[in-house]
Amino acid sequence: MKTIKKLSFFLLLAAGLNAQTSDNPWLISAGINAVSLQSDFEQSLNNNQTYTKDGIKGLNIGVPSLSVFRSVIGGLAVGGQFSLNNLKEESGPDEIKFFNIDVLLKYGFNRDGSVSPYLKGGWGFTSFDALEDSEGIDRSLRLTNTYFGGLGLNFKLTDQFSAFIETSYRVTEDRPTVNYLQHTLGIALGLGSGDSDKDGVSDKKDLCPDVPGLKEFEGCPDTDGDGVLDKDDVCPELAGTAENNGCPDQDGDGVIDPDDECIDEAGPSSNNGCPWPDTDGDGVFDKDDDCPTQAGNSATGCPVVEKTIIEALNSAGVNILFPADGFELKGTKVLDAVAKVQKILEDNPDGIVLVQGYASEDGSNAYNQVLSQKRAEAVKAKLIELGIPSARLEVQAFGESRPIVDKNEALSRAKSRRVEFTAKQ
Repeated sequence: MKTIKKLSFFLLLAAGLNAQTSDNPWLISAGINAVSLQSDFEQSLNNNQTYTKDGIKGLNIGVPSLSVFRSVIGGLAVGGQFSLNNLKEESGPDEIKFFNIDVLLKYGFNRDGSVSPYLKGGWGFTSFDALEDSEGIDRSLRLTNTYFGGLGLNFKLTDQFSAFIETSYRVTEDRPTVNYLQHTLGIALGLGSGDSDKDGVSDKKDLCPDVPGLKEFEGCPDTDGDGVLDKDDVCPELAGTAENNGCPDQDGDGVIDPDDECIDEAGPSSNNGCPWPDTDGDGVFDKDDDCPTQAGNSATGCPVVEKTIIEALNSAGVNILFPADGFELKGTKVLDAVAKVQKILEDNPDGIVLVQGYASEDGSNAYNQVLSQKRAEAVKAKLIELGIPSARLEVQAFGESRPIVDKNEALSRAKSRRVEFTAKQ
């Protein structure tokens, strides 16, 4: 008996406090128990005395109280327990040596919480031994069937340790028949799932069991502290945002910094996070600008010749006319007209001008198309000769498709063999 008590006391000190949780399916507990009778004994004990409830102290404290449980499913556990005690007379020297041993079911609620209530119930044996020296007596004759139910509270202190307090109401069947309350206070050690990476999260719950992590991330690490787990973080050592898979985007242009060639300046992904250049500063990016080094006033980025200048060019060039089947610039009047056009272009150096050649209805359509092309090219060549940059001039040919109509047919044909000027948009 003394050996059992010493062992129980040692377990009480050494086991620590542990909850039976989903991580720790095995629960070993040790503690003290207190027994109080709720009715008189209906039969005499083995010393031929019949004890009453009032004749026994109201609360008898003893050690040990030991139990082992194993979780079955959810909050349900099955186990066994053993308790040892002495029931002392209220006034008198007698002691009733007491022990019980049970098999039972226990159901816990909120098992992973800091406080977990539970219900228990089961069947077992209770022994009431009134003889100090009971050698030679069949102890099995003093075991009475016992049925009980109870409730308790488990207090979680760490992931592996807990304290508990419980009470149960017990009814015996015979040898003797009596009802009693048994209260237990103790500590418990939960065993089960390990913690391979020693991060405080059991392997059963740890999504990253081989790498130390954080409890709030179920055992996975977040090295850069950005709230994105390393296993999902494209940039685990650079704090970023969840929408960028853990990568930073310093300039907020939607291109993550590791892929951004201009991390301090916003730009499109199509240009690796850099802004498109606009060399001439006209608001049209160089990639879309037909005149990247010349500020323009059009969607193409090129300057457009104003309407008044085009009107002046056409007024100055009204005398640039050609013979029926010719394209050469001949005559003082024609050359003077070309010179006036050159002067206007020289005074207004921005923008591209289209030199458009036309023909009268003399000859075939195909012949007139080619002829009108040569007339436009002749004017362009002369203007270049007079100092106009070739980049400012382009030619178009319209053949006989746009004749000038006059009352005099001959005059109409003469006026149709011409060039006109317009702005390139």
